[in-house]
Amino acid sequence: MPVMRSIPTFLAVAAVVTLSPGPAFALLLQVAAVHGRRVALANIAGNSVGVLTWGVLSAVGVSALIAANELAYDVLRLGGAVFLLWLGARALWRSRHHLEVRPTVGAADSEGWSRSACWRAARKGLINSLANPKLAVFFVALFPQFVAPGASVLPAALAMAAVIVTFDVVWYGSVALAVDRFRRALRPRLTRWLERVSGAALIAFGLRLTGETR
Repeated sequence: MPVMRSIPTFLAVAAVVTLSPGPAFALLLQVAAVHGRRVALANIAGNSVGVLTWGVLSAVGVSALIAANELAYDVLRLGGAVFLLWLGARALWRSRHHLEVRPTVGAADSEGWSRSACWRAARKGLINSLANPKLAVFFVALFPQFVAPGASVLPAALAMAAVIVTFDVVWYGSVALAVDRFRRALRPRLTRWLERVSGAALIAFGLRLTGETR
């Protein structure tokens, strides 16, 4: 028995969701501009784990509880907003003071500095994804429309979350590679410019999240 129905429609929705700019995209730009593609891919991995986690939570009913409980939703919303504001302010401060991060290339960096940077980037991606209450609302609203009648909810939710993660990895990975290529050619001016733009975008998303309701 299939776990999903209207697969073409779901794929179209997933593509639109992936291509729509959001906090994850702004954070990826910042990480890719400062650290390069390797660390950016770690950030994508962290974000993907968060999306899969929301898929599981939606299947077991936790997402619905968060979406329905005003206090839980507001706590998650304000926590996510503070996180975005902190990331954005930090990026703007660093770019304004011309703080350069060593590129993650070469054998000398591969085992030490870049490994810690990858872990930090993955952690940022995970927190950014988990602290986004809109993902809870999104999954609660979207998933029931595409679960096949009589299908088990958990496999269906995991399948749909996996599709979204696949789209994210392909799109965000392409963006990370493009930013890294330009970064190597035009750094440090492009690095500072991208960091300022992404930092301002993170602050804008954070401010918007503070004023949003369910």
